[in-house]
Amino acid sequence: MQHSLQKTTAKGAAAKAAALVFLALLAAPFSYYAAVFGIEGLGGSAKRDSYLLVPGSVWSNAAISVHMLIGAALPVLAPLQLGLGLSGRLPALHRWLGRLLVLAACVTAAGGLAFTAWQGTIGGWPMDAGFSVYGLLLLAAALQTARLARQGQTARHRRWALRLLVLAMGSWLYRVQYGLWVLATGGAASNPQFTGGFDLFMNAGFYLPWLLLLELVLRRRPSAP
Repeated sequence: MQHSLQKTTAKGAAAKAAALVFLALLAAPFSYYAAVFGIEGLGGSAKRDSYLLVPGSVWSNAAISVHMLIGAALPVLAPLQLGLGLSGRLPALHRWLGRLLVLAACVTAAGGLAFTAWQGTIGGWPMDAGFSVYGLLLLAAALQTARLARQGQTARHRRWALRLLVLAMGSWLYRVQYGLWVLATGGAASNPQFTGGFDLFMNAGFYLPWLLLLELVLRRRPSAP
């Protein structure tokens, strides 16, 4: 009985790890795109038309470019950090990757918040508000995850690491959800100014529903993860 339970637990852990690694692979193309965008933006040689980069707006262009370049690491690094099981096998590597992830999240959040403050988003104040809340939550989750790790509060650290994972996937989820919406509806309730009904939902819809879902799971399973 005990042996069977251990085998079931091991299989469950392996399935979760495989799912997280697969998630990182799915996000890799977006991360590549974001990194190239950031490098081109910082070099002043952006090869694509984008409302994000405004000629002459040095500081806001730098902020969004840093946001894209550093943020490119999050959708890949976050699931790998949780999925590879390094905390048990290679704890030193786990700690260093964790520090890198937290630093990247903080820089990404700061870049996005600075861009929103200096330039503003294309969708106006509703998008400014939704994206700013996202940036603040990303920053808070990163700092809290690091703080609890330093204090040795393992259970709480893992819970905040899951919150950080959800937020780290935000930019990728934003693109995926828009893509699925366009495929399903042809882009209904959306427009180039990002003021349609679906656009307004998506100002927080790429992170808030997922965070709420995670909180429900954590409340139903006090010992999770």
